[in-house]
Amino acid sequence: MATEAGKEQVEYQFLGKSGLKVSNICLGTMTFGKSEGMFGFFKNPTQSEEALSHRILDRFTELGGNFIDTANIYSLGNSEKIIGNWLTRQKREKVVVATKCRFQMDQTDPNSGGLSRRHIIESIEQSLERLKTNFIDLYQMHMWDAATPIEETLRTFDDLVRSGKVRYIGCSNLVGWQLQKVMDYSKFMGLTSMISLQQQYNLMRRHSELEEFRVCRNEGVGVIPWSPLKGGLLTGKFKKGETPDPEKTRIGYMRKLNPTGSSWSKDAQDEGYWNLITRMEKIAKKNGKTVAQIALRWLLQKDIVVSVIVGATSVKQLEDNIGAGKGWSLSDEDIKELDDASSSELFYPYDMNYGPANTSRVKPI
Repeated sequence: MATEAGKEQVEYQFLGKSGLKVSNICLGTMTFGKSEGMFGFFKNPTQSEEALSHRILDRFTELGGNFIDTANIYSLGNSEKIIGNWLTRQKREKVVVATKCRFQMDQTDPNSGGLSRRHIIESIEQSLERLKTNFIDLYQMHMWDAATPIEETLRTFDDLVRSGKVRYIGCSNLVGWQLQKVMDYSKFMGLTSMISLQQQYNLMRRHSELEEFRVCRNEGVGVIPWSPLKGGLLTGKFKKGETPDPEKTRIGYMRKLNPTGSSWSKDAQDEGYWNLITRMEKIAKKNGKTVAQIALRWLLQKDIVVSVIVGATSVKQLEDNIGAGKGWSLSDEDIKELDDASSSELFYPYDMNYGPANTSRVKPI
């Protein structure tokens, strides 16, 4: 049941330069369903079965959320199936559904991945069937495909929009030159333009501020951060010297699979990370919020961010995350402290291009 008008715990923003409005908290569903594949990730003990996934979806919409993100690769299609079963009981026009294609779905089929015309068309048909809908609100290229000419990919996406199977298109996980090429080719070829960039962005991963987000500002592309809590590292629940539980946390599970290559193995050795957590805990206490809510609110107050993708393995976790969506703000001092604690030194050529020689040449229009 949707929440009563005016009682939402989220705000609604236009997605990029489009007229589509989405909740500023987006429900990410990578944790829905279990399967083989993706290096064992989708066998994670914290993956949600269908009944729990539906309770999370129900509560999300009760709180005003209307934006749901998935991908064909999530649990090898099971995430889309779970959402599809839930959608049959909803008013379809009330929900904005985003999904993606690019990664290989069948390791025995060399054509089951990439962004070729063949694979994109095959993928959209399969996603529509799994989601039990006749259109996708936002269809996204999940990553660049160096083997397919970008003209072929963009022309196919444009055809899907013209056919009515897709309403809007977006992209994810691109570097600056790739995103600019996507925008330029769409413009010069007279094709439907991308309206969003879904990118990893959080207090520990700010690299996209250097290139990609500057393209977004110039081209009217809305940013949808994924992994805003860095897989749990920005929640404050992990303590120095402790080992994350492999049965109760995704980070602990991935560390068990790959002890030397996990985020915990690298970031837990970084004193800068622990300093950031200390600052976040102080700001959280001052504002009467959780550490996770501070991380999410920092993102929501960035002018290029439209909606932040949060995953949830319980209704309680979802409610805590949505508590960042409306009704309060971080002060300018809080923002500056978080910016300073999470910043890194600029390297060449950014130190020259983003230095005084260019900052003095910025126009208000």
